[in-house]
Amino acid sequence: MGFLDALLGRSKPVRPDLDQLFALPGAAITLQAAAGFTPTGVGSVCFASVEGGAFGRLQKDVRELLDADTARGGVPVEFSQDAYGYTWLLARQPAEDTAALVNDLHAVNTLLQEAGFGPQLLCSLMAFAEQKEDAHRAERPLALVYLYKRGTFYPFAPLPGAVEKRDNALELQIRSLLSDDLRIEKDLSRWFPVWGAPGLAA
Repeated sequence: MGFLDALLGRSKPVRPDLDQLFALPGAAITLQAAAGFTPTGVGSVCFASVEGGAFGRLQKDVRELLDADTARGGVPVEFSQDAYGYTWLLARQPAEDTAALVNDLHAVNTLLQEAGFGPQLLCSLMAFAEQKEDAHRAERPLALVYLYKRGTFYPFAPLPGAVEKRDNALELQIRSLLSDDLRIEKDLSRWFPVWGAPGLAA
């Protein structure tokens, strides 16, 4: 960073650090022990769609990469598009195998990055659900969202039964709980809502 950048308060963008994803299994243990949220076995990667045959071939490569486990009992990867035009790739693993899910998310991000689609990558998330003690209370969903371009995480907690409303108090609680486990995004304005993310029921 140059002197003028420092003087004007500008900073270089953080380089993507996909290895930060490997901190998620440890964070999941903390989250379960301290807050009663358990992994659902579902994770997803969000990216801006790109037209053309190259991206179509890349989607095929991603499917082949993750569907390799299907013969051993795995679940095929799913692609979908949200209301904003972003593409979501949904991956599933047994709920207790967070390491396998993280490996899938890391592999997809790496494949896209190495193919030159890094600028299209937006975020990845791992979904959690609250262990309910009261059967009459709605189950609260939660996601730990990884921002590709920032190399940081933030919690996203949509309110169950509400339309595009989030539980800010819970998000701040989770931030405090996981401050030693994950590189938490400090700029709250970057805690973007991921409404309609597949695998994150609200």
